[in-house]
Amino acid sequence: MSVARKDVATLRQNWSVQQALDAIRQRGVGEKIVYFYVVDEDERLAGVVPTRRLLTAPLEQQLCDLMIKRVVAIPQGATVLEACEAFVLHKFLAFPVVDEHRRIVGIVDVGFFTEEVFEMTEEGERPDDVFEAMGFHVAQVREASPLRAFRFRFPWLLATIGSGTLCALLASAYEVTLAKTIVLAFFLTLVLGLGESVSVQSMTVTIQALRAVQPTFGWYVRAFRREAGTALLLGSACGTVVGIIIWLWRGTPLAAFSIGASILLTLCAACFFGLSVPALLHALKLDPKIAAGPVTLAFTDIFTLLFYFGLAAWLL
Repeated sequence: MSVARKDVATLRQNWSVQQALDAIRQRGVGEKIVYFYVVDEDERLAGVVPTRRLLTAPLEQQLCDLMIKRVVAIPQGATVLEACEAFVLHKFLAFPVVDEHRRIVGIVDVGFFTEEVFEMTEEGERPDDVFEAMGFHVAQVREASPLRAFRFRFPWLLATIGSGTLCALLASAYEVTLAKTIVLAFFLTLVLGLGESVSVQSMTVTIQALRAVQPTFGWYVRAFRREAGTALLLGSACGTVVGIIIWLWRGTPLAAFSIGASILLTLCAACFFGLSVPALLHALKLDPKIAAGPVTLAFTDIFTLLFYFGLAAWLL
């Protein structure tokens, strides 16, 4: 990448914090240093140490114990658009640029793409505002190429096509159940709509959370407990309301219970997928804003029909 700066502050992983600080004083640092990158004996990228962590660590601590080993790097052959997308997705202020042997050849920081970024941070604006501005510029570039946008978005829409086809096959497998209890057909759209609405709500909350935190297993467990509690409350309330409506309207308590219970299970599944799909896509370094919607809705629709018709076939 030709726009990468060459003033990279690299440190050896077998150095202590004291040795690293001595080396920094002797060699100096480049412009706008945010992270210190750690290399091994073969000059390959091994980790990264944020400036604050380096300055506050005990002097005798080894960098190999202090550094963050999982480093997101930009390949030397990446385009400016790909680098810009990395900033928006990962929310870092700088990335190392590496060659095919993972040796650092330069560094790109967010200031290259917009001079407003450092002005915003100096004025005390939230870091999220910086990356929102970056995301706006990425969208402008992406919209300039319809073919690129098509290649990026169409594969995820295949999930919707696939799930729709599978849902049609599932519905056809329960033709006898539908014919026997016509009320199921009346409320199918309502149950699908409830599941999709709740899954989109959970997905939106999760994507917003992923912009502010680095997800861990502990974070996922806590978020799952919160979403599970919310799902139980939503499912119980919605299932009860719809069940009462069916009972009063059609006078079929068993059908009312079956549909109400399927709503409870559907909303629990919707919350689970609304949380899990964006978290998984984020862990795989895919853009959850583009991919999570079709995938989440696909899983939600499939499980909605399984719960809806499965309970009806069992109870009615």
